[in-house]
Amino acid sequence: MVLEAEARSFFSEERESYHAGRSDEGFMLKSGYRLAYHDPERDAFLYHGDCFEVMAAIAAKHPEGCFDMIFADPPYKLSNDGMTCHAGKAVSVNKGQWDKSEGPELDFEYTKNWLALCQQLLRPNGTIWVSGTHHIIHIVSYAMQLLGYKILNEITWEKPNPPPNLSCRYFTHSTETILWAAKNKKSKHVFNYDEMRAENGGKQMKSVWQFLPPGKDEKVFGKHPTQKPVKLLDRIIRASTRPGDFLLDPFAGSSTTGVGAILNGRKYCGIEAEIGFVELSAARLEGLNLGAF
Repeated sequence: MVLEAEARSFFSEERESYHAGRSDEGFMLKSGYRLAYHDPERDAFLYHGDCFEVMAAIAAKHPEGCFDMIFADPPYKLSNDGMTCHAGKAVSVNKGQWDKSEGPELDFEYTKNWLALCQQLLRPNGTIWVSGTHHIIHIVSYAMQLLGYKILNEITWEKPNPPPNLSCRYFTHSTETILWAAKNKKSKHVFNYDEMRAENGGKQMKSVWQFLPPGKDEKVFGKHPTQKPVKLLDRIIRASTRPGDFLLDPFAGSSTTGVGAILNGRKYCGIEAEIGFVELSAARLEGLNLGAF
């Protein structure tokens, strides 16, 4: 599957550099990013680097946009030294320095900046999905409205087996919110209504979805602390894209978006800053050739 002519310039150059052995750590020092993995059959791209650097480079070559859909699972900014329960034991909620809040003002600027780049990279009728908890999702919603996105739905992902609340001072946190938005009010977004209705037994599908978190079969090559289940991304992709569409995930993590994209015949571009998760993503994407992910 080869990218169409109008979306070739940036990615064709990257593809050639990668397969010629020019996309190495030295290249990353000069540009701020490198193409760490490419599947020529499926046109799946995985970048190691800062998402701002990569998105800006793509936007410079494609000012009118080149992606049909974006799924973003940004840092939730919830690493606040609290505790949660995992496998019956109290564990820290801290995910890493990348997940620490810098305060609402700086968190808002950070969020607005990456959302602005995503908006530029969407095709005129493209859409974006952004997941989060209360720590960040309201900032995302406000930034979207300021930028001129058109919010289409607020999806509630309900987890049937959430960890208990150890302090017994709050309701058990059992959901995440996923905002679905079009590039702007003029966008004629894709919604595969008939497929979603058929999946829901002939009835209109509601905005509360229940999925289990990823099981061991999705962690064969390792795990990410905020990994999403493939079934969740599978539904999102089938609902809002067509076969052959080009998808971006600027916070790729373990590339569940990429797995869902490839399984559904879509093209994929992922960006990840942490080298350990880049290696995990590459292993999962390559594992699809063996029927594992």
